[in-house]
Amino acid sequence: MTVQTTKRPAAIRIVLPFVFRHWLKQPLLGSAMIAGFLGATVADLLMPVYSGHLVDALTSGASDTAARHAATIAFAAIVALGLMSVILRMCGLQAIVPFTLKTMADVAQQTFMRVQRFSTDWHANSFAGSTVRKVTRGMWALDLLNDTILMALLPSMVVLLGSMILLGLHWPQLGAVIAIGSVIYVTMTVTLSIGYVAPAARISNAWDTKVGGTLADALTCNAVVKSFGAEAREDARLGGVIGRWRRRVRRTWFRYNYTSAAQLMVLLCFRASVIGGAILLWAAGRATPGDVTYVLTSYYIIHAYLRDVGMHINNLQRSVNDMEELVAIHGEPLGIVDVDDAAPIDIQGGRIVFDDVTFHYGGHRLPLYDGLSVDIRAGERVGLVGRSGSGKTTFVKLVQRLYDVSGGTILIDGQDIAKATQQSLRSQIAIVQQEPILFHRSLAENIGYGRPGASMEAVEQAARLANAHDFIMRLPKGYGTLVGERGVKLSGGERQRVALARAFLADAPVLILDEATSSLDSESEALIQEAMERLMKGRTSIVIAHRLSTVRSMDRILVFDRGAIVEQGTHKTLAARTSGIYRGLFELQVTEFGRIDAAE
Repeated sequence: MTVQTTKRPAAIRIVLPFVFRHWLKQPLLGSAMIAGFLGATVADLLMPVYSGHLVDALTSGASDTAARHAATIAFAAIVALGLMSVILRMCGLQAIVPFTLKTMADVAQQTFMRVQRFSTDWHANSFAGSTVRKVTRGMWALDLLNDTILMALLPSMVVLLGSMILLGLHWPQLGAVIAIGSVIYVTMTVTLSIGYVAPAARISNAWDTKVGGTLADALTCNAVVKSFGAEAREDARLGGVIGRWRRRVRRTWFRYNYTSAAQLMVLLCFRASVIGGAILLWAAGRATPGDVTYVLTSYYIIHAYLRDVGMHINNLQRSVNDMEELVAIHGEPLGIVDVDDAAPIDIQGGRIVFDDVTFHYGGHRLPLYDGLSVDIRAGERVGLVGRSGSGKTTFVKLVQRLYDVSGGTILIDGQDIAKATQQSLRSQIAIVQQEPILFHRSLAENIGYGRPGASMEAVEQAARLANAHDFIMRLPKGYGTLVGERGVKLSGGERQRVALARAFLADAPVLILDEATSSLDSESEALIQEAMERLMKGRTSIVIAHRLSTVRSMDRILVFDRGAIVEQGTHKTLAARTSGIYRGLFELQVTEFGRIDAAE
């Protein structure tokens, strides 16, 4: 098992602009926050100056009135600067909490909105668990990134630059030592983080995402795991993935350790240079004890910030790597997008016309449809039959515009669906899928999903029409019963009836039934067939069926073969064609179910 990692631009070049764009959405709060942290940092920066003045005053003797006055002023300044630092830092902290929370919430919501609008193919090729992991990991990485830049790196840069200027004004040699040492340290830290740590972190994050996907895959298919007694097999599968993840993360963490050791060695050399320089200045009579105190105090502040700068740069790189996959989601194409001047579609009768439609699946050399034309009248009930892969399901997906056609047009009531908003199109098409998917919410919420804001009376009426009301009322909490993830607490027939109730409530002019009676017992099938007949009245209905008994009452049956409609007509007409595809399928099912009259 491998994790593919393609060569991409440096993460920091795509993540930081993404974050800064979100910062700009809160200019007032962001400005207040930065002002608070920078003001507190400047107060810390000036503290060593008055510490040096205090030492000089103390060394002048307690009997010197001027010295006592200078000591008092220095002491008052130190206290005032300390108080100012506390107040300003608290202001910055008070501002960064709502600032970061809003940024995290905006990023998560926008990512969710984008993922929801990705194409059907994208969702089919992506692990839901991996996508969730990318979003949640990226959200918390954003929290660390904000803290690192705003509370740590920005103040650190101010301290380094300010200390270099203040010391350089008195002793240019020491200013030069500070400047050269800081540049060497920061350059080395950045180089190691980007060139040494980041590649390993990118791979370990890919395996972290793989762990999330493997967990979600096994848990969502737990019924299959149990049915084959394969718990130990899935344990072993996850163990293999976690083993690879552990090795990759261990390598990343060790690289962090090696980087930290290199930083400490540079800081040791830096400390020796600054302290040695201060002693030489004192020995040459160019610095007083207060000056040395100022230099040493300044250095220890610089040392603390530099030591933390190494950690902060590592944290910055880590948070950037953790956000990379989330930001990459925002760079992926949506697949199916509304045109610039898209307008809501207004479906009244529901006439559907395929006009010379050509359609390719991505990666296929030959088209599935090549010049397909068909006209479904308003209110007509049409069945789609054919062997697997003949193009039935693609037909209804194109009607919903889950894919864009390669050529030709699809019209509903004379309106080109490619020029309509997707939301308005799909909201006027009700679909009952072969395997209905329900939310882990109450039955009332699942049925009401077809019409937001519907009353409880309307929900119950829809359930009655779908023959679902009776079984719902037998449940302990009735319409308030939670159905489990994807509706696993209900039987197949019960899920189908809930899906039909949802379609009844939606009351859409176009209806799609995708093999709604497959794999059901006879009693459930009879109840659903009865509900389907009620649901199709007055609507343009497209029914995909493998069981031909489902489409025998259709106004017209379209027989698909290799992307073409090779036969069409009523059940009676098609069953009478001795060499037709429909007749062959029908006779096969007649034999299977032991029926006698193949042409009734």
